Amino acid sequence: MQAENLAVEANRGLSLRPVTDADEPFVRELYASTRSEELAMVPWNDEQRSAFIEMQFKAQSNHYQQHFPGATHEIIVMNGADVGRLYVQRLEREIKIMDLTISPRERNTGIGRMVMHDILEEAGQLGKLVGIYVETFNPSKRFFERLGFKETEQSGVHVHLQWFPPEINYAE
Repeated sequence: MQAENLAVEANRGLSLRPVTDADEPFVRELYASTRSEELAMVPWNDEQRSAFIEMQFKAQSNHYQQHFPGATHEIIVMNGADVGRLYVQRLEREIKIMDLTISPRERNTGIGRMVMHDILEEAGQLGKLVGIYVETFNPSKRFFERLGFKETEQSGVHVHLQWFPPEINYAE
């Protein structure tokens, strides 16, 4: 989030801070919240579910570190409470949202919209597009479409959504 936007966000109680090692339990819990519906359908006990979450969380973390080394990993804070995570890679022509997850108790309260407003404002000022991959069945797909993202590609259960600032000439 750009510095000039932080002052505006502070008035709304929203801020971002870098993820630290101390945040790992919170970040793991956020990750688990994204898999809860899926795991409710498997006949595993709590220990098996926990082991699966741990394995998948580590795999995701390793993937992000390996494939997105310059990305920012931030905790979303609202009124002093940690409420989500935002992982973003800023490239020359694109801002890639690797992960935007809001805690279940804070979903649908406008926090994600505020975070995305600032990202889209930044992208618009810089003439960059914004992209994210989501699963076709993920409710966040509708969220991004309401923000003006368009589907540009589908691969298996994942769809690539992009937001294009109006001044970019895409014919190039």
